[in-house]
Amino acid sequence: MELKKLADALKALGDPTRLKIIALLNMRDCCVCELVPIFGISQPAISKHLSRLKNADLVTENRKGQWVFYSLNRKQLHEIGLGLVNLPDCSAEFKKLEEQGLLVSCKED
Repeated sequence: MELKKLADALKALGDPTRLKIIALLNMRDCCVCELVPIFGISQPAISKHLSRLKNADLVTENRKGQWVFYSLNRKQLHEIGLGLVNLPDCSAEFKKLEEQGLLVSCKED
């Protein structure tokens, strides 16, 4: 997974409300109208949180008549779970700092 996509997903998950929405959707698909009373915030606020999660590709929407149900994009969440392990090797950056004498060492002499 590319860094920008991973960062966007982690930022989306960094909000307690959105994280709780993910936990709820892990149980079952939900409509916005079900989430409003759970959180005690307005429908537009819930929709904004869901939009942020959707933009990060963490949830998908499925229209059923006039209703829109949200569900987890489990594939994307699985990739994020593994994403931290799959971060690119940035050791070259530490090598550059060392060459410039800017690498901080926490060793005691």
